[in-house]
Amino acid sequence: MSATAGQRVQPIAIQDFVAELHKLPAAAFGNTAPVLAFAREHPVLPASLEPYFFWDSQHYTRNLIDKTELYELIAICWEIGQASSVHNHREQNCWMIAPIGRLLVQNYRVLSQDLKAGKCSIQKTDQVEMDASNPMAVNPLEPVHSVCNPREFQQRAVTLHIYSRPFDTCDVYSEEQQTCGTIRLHYNSVGGVLTGAH
Repeated sequence: MSATAGQRVQPIAIQDFVAELHKLPAAAFGNTAPVLAFAREHPVLPASLEPYFFWDSQHYTRNLIDKTELYELIAICWEIGQASSVHNHREQNCWMIAPIGRLLVQNYRVLSQDLKAGKCSIQKTDQVEMDASNPMAVNPLEPVHSVCNPREFQQRAVTLHIYSRPFDTCDVYSEEQQTCGTIRLHYNSVGGVLTGAH
């Protein structure tokens, strides 16, 4: 199925999105274009994501929907004003979709990085607004970025993230201090059930 110019695509439930995602060949995850096209052609019904709505006033939550050897699909719930750290994706491809709300994605260029010493040099590049009509693929050549749900947008947001392949650590960066380090990632819920992780 493909959308022609000007044609509105009917949103589908997250379960149908997952079923269609399973049909993609492994090669589709090897570069960003096929899955980005898939995301544009398969918008998700916001109401179908309710089983994965978990909110935390202190930090955004990562809620696992589906995971295979090829990819993991996570719903991230953002309270007003919440933001991620500046981070990378372990050299894996990443696609982001915002069925609910809108967010700002700030991209960075890494000029130098020494993880052992905890030192880096990064600088801002472009900033992109993401909403339901504008899914995004992270640039594999410059994958370091942060995501923010600004207070001035005045609404909660939920994003879907597809990572290929799954990974459980990432590097984080401080623009102010020009430092970096590695953190372990966790899920706040799996399949709609809280894990107790914070």
